[in-house]
Amino acid sequence: MLDITLRVRVHVDAWVAAQMDMGVCDAIERNAPAGKPAAVSAPHLPKVAGIDSTVPAPAHTAPLPPVPAPPPAPGMVIQDRLAGWVSDLTTLHELTERLIRTASLDDALDELLRAGAALVGARRGMVVLEPPDAPAGDGVFAAGSGPARTKGLGLSRADLGHIETVPREVTAYGSILEGRRRGGPVPSVPRPVAHPDLLADDALHPLHREVAVRLGYAASYTSPLATEESGTLGAAVWFYDEPAAPVERQTHLVGLYTRYATEHVARLLELERARATVATVAEELLPSRLPRVPGVRLAARHSAGPRGGGDWYDALPLPEGALGLAVGSVSGSGPSALAAMGRLRASLRAYAVMEGEDPVAVLSDLELLLRLTEPARTATALFAYAEPAVRKIVLAGAGHTPPLVIGDQRTEFVETSLSAPLGMLACWEAPSVELSAQPGETVLLYTDGLLRRTGDPMDRAFARLHSAAASVPKAARNDPAAIADHVLHTMLPKGLDRADGDEDVVLLAARFD
Repeated sequence: MLDITLRVRVHVDAWVAAQMDMGVCDAIERNAPAGKPAAVSAPHLPKVAGIDSTVPAPAHTAPLPPVPAPPPAPGMVIQDRLAGWVSDLTTLHELTERLIRTASLDDALDELLRAGAALVGARRGMVVLEPPDAPAGDGVFAAGSGPARTKGLGLSRADLGHIETVPREVTAYGSILEGRRRGGPVPSVPRPVAHPDLLADDALHPLHREVAVRLGYAASYTSPLATEESGTLGAAVWFYDEPAAPVERQTHLVGLYTRYATEHVARLLELERARATVATVAEELLPSRLPRVPGVRLAARHSAGPRGGGDWYDALPLPEGALGLAVGSVSGSGPSALAAMGRLRASLRAYAVMEGEDPVAVLSDLELLLRLTEPARTATALFAYAEPAVRKIVLAGAGHTPPLVIGDQRTEFVETSLSAPLGMLACWEAPSVELSAQPGETVLLYTDGLLRRTGDPMDRAFARLHSAAASVPKAARNDPAAIADHVLHTMLPKGLDRADGDEDVVLLAARFD
């Protein structure tokens, strides 16, 4: 007589396990019981005349000992283990996907703290980032030379300040960071450190004990941010309110996550260093200070994009008390655009000194130089020849945005003639425009990055710029720097004026007395 129930159960178990891993089928078939359960195969006596054939145990018979529950089948153990592995991998995949979407170093560190706290079951945490720039002699790292920072999860700046008063050498994260200085040519990856009960540790530093009691944490788990390829970049610490420690499964998961996070942080560090280098080069190619010319006050604002664009400005004193003002933008981005911007600005200064009173001639010479030396590149530019004593301005533009006049009686764009950018026509030429500024008025020159970074269509961006200029408070209109800041922050609120925007931004404000 076939035991259909047992065969169906074994077949279903093996089929489910096969969906997880084909190798489990063999294990299930090998470990499945060959016999049949006696309770299932034993015949049941029929009931006769309503009498139950089951004979109860005599009342005087001692009760039988409880039958222990049968151990789970090996197949079920394997399925449970596989299900746990799949759950852990799914969690790890989701957390790393969220981490990889972070584009800035601060966002990545915040995500690292949140994910690590979820993995180890903690509520608060702290990450200390102290990346080295490069190995020094004998494999010793120059600590602190990178963009060091400390961030907290569930901890205020004051709380972090209390933690930092503890001598570093007695903390777990301090021992990890100090250990890299004693490493060999290839520093080993430090091991995580668990303190399951800080207050019960007699060797705990008194100041560390005082801070732990003040902040209300009783245990900690410290994981290094380190890999063989990136070295030791820092350490992350998670704090428990009660004595506790992560189990082996949790430490394994957080170890995998922090290794991946370290590589991501290392990439962001390289990107941040590159951006800082580009910004430094761009600033060095621009005027270190603005000239002082009687009758006019100047202010400039410059924000370079992450790839280093070619937006620039210049202000140079000219003979007979005149002043030359220029803004421009070179096509492209990166080091080549920065170099082209530097060459273009230097050339314009030379042409302005020789023939600055004729802005059209200055731009014509600049266009010829660009077409002969860099035929594959284009640029926009605007040059203004100003005579502050009489508040007279003569300007010409090559594909550039029109200046904006800001005063008590008017806020309007200067009507410049339509012209092509430099390098696009065989012979560039456009008429100049003459402008008279009233006492107390400010002429604002800018690049199109100010408009493009808003994300609006150009017509709407121009309207926003006009509205921002018209809303400058009367008390701020005597200061060109205050005017430039107001326009910048009004046009680009909510972090759009950060240095990691896609477009360069240049503003040059000249207020005439």
